[in-house]
Amino acid sequence: MVVQRFRSARGLLGRSSGLLIMAGIAIATVACGKPVEPAAQAQPEQQEGPAVVDTAVAAAGEDSSRIYTGTTSPAREVSLRSQAEGRLLSLTRDVGDTVQQGQVIATIDNVLLQTAVGEAQAELAARQFEVAQAEAELADIRTSIEDARVRLQQASNDAQRLVTLASQGAISTQAAEQAQTTLRTSEQALASSQEQVRTRQQAVAAAQQRVEAQRSILRETQQRLSFANLTASLSGVVLERVAEPGDLILPGEAVLTLGDLSEVLVVIEVADSSLSEFSVGQSVEIAIDAFPNETFTGQVTRISPVADSTSRLLPIEITVANPGSRIGSGLLARVTSTGNQSDVVVVPESALETAENSDNQIFVVTEAKGDPVVESRSVQVGDRADGQATILSGLAPGEQYVVRSSQPLEAGQAVELSLTSEG
Repeated sequence: MVVQRFRSARGLLGRSSGLLIMAGIAIATVACGKPVEPAAQAQPEQQEGPAVVDTAVAAAGEDSSRIYTGTTSPAREVSLRSQAEGRLLSLTRDVGDTVQQGQVIATIDNVLLQTAVGEAQAELAARQFEVAQAEAELADIRTSIEDARVRLQQASNDAQRLVTLASQGAISTQAAEQAQTTLRTSEQALASSQEQVRTRQQAVAAAQQRVEAQRSILRETQQRLSFANLTASLSGVVLERVAEPGDLILPGEAVLTLGDLSEVLVVIEVADSSLSEFSVGQSVEIAIDAFPNETFTGQVTRISPVADSTSRLLPIEITVANPGSRIGSGLLARVTSTGNQSDVVVVPESALETAENSDNQIFVVTEAKGDPVVESRSVQVGDRADGQATILSGLAPGEQYVVRSSQPLEAGQAVELSLTSEG
């Protein structure tokens, strides 16, 4: 009986141990399979909190003037071109030589032109002879008209007298009729002479027109002959020599390029955001590398309204007085704008963000209930250079702004200033 109870207790104990072992295995399985979830949930809680930001204080620039580079060029530049065809015989000036307006600096072979002038002069003389001959014939006809008038008057008197005598029976009727016929013949002769006068007058006029036409041809030929001498159209220097003696020059071909260096031009290109620095008539300082110890003063003479289609920059033309033509063409010039001293600030480009509307923005640090928060501010950006950007508006000197952040920022977000922050 006791043994039976012991076996029953032993069996119960065995079953209990098995249950305990299975429960332990289940607990171990749960413990090994899901310990990550609480840790994963705790990790984000450890990362939540203010973003750590580096800040700087916006400071006003001491001098808002900028330096722009350009190249010197003559105030006036012309190409000396031939107006006649021929071989270039001589060219007396080279690059860098000075010339005076009206000075002959090149000649073209003019043998054919001289021949053409001689032919035109001979043709003019022939036309003038035709006029003289026509005028002489006109004078002869006018003389014959006077004779015809005298004969007509005599025939008229004879006819009247003979008709009277015939009516009195003193002479025959036939004699009176012959007198009438002679009168009519004289009238016809006078009319014919008068018509010849009109014809000869027209011939004289036509001959005179041919003379004028030939004179025009002669003047044109003489002018072409004068084109054989190439003269300087302005006082200045030779910038380029295009042709050489012996070359065949055609009408319109360039021989030399001349420049007037009494004034030089410097053209710079400026962004539209910097146009406020310049105005027509404004004086600017110019430094030229060829004259390291000198400063020149120029005047803004033209601001182009059309920007370059590629660079989006606007050309500005500056005129510099150049007594003695000291400043040459093609020299590097540095222009300093001196007319705009508005307060601007310069910030690192890393501080700029792009808003959804593509505007530039910057985060400014303010306070909310004593804690630092950021405010999104739209700004107008000017020039960018060497990792720095000029802020024209939207950020005032003395304001604290975010240079970089440990995470993306939103307006109104709380932040924590880093140990290296300014302000």
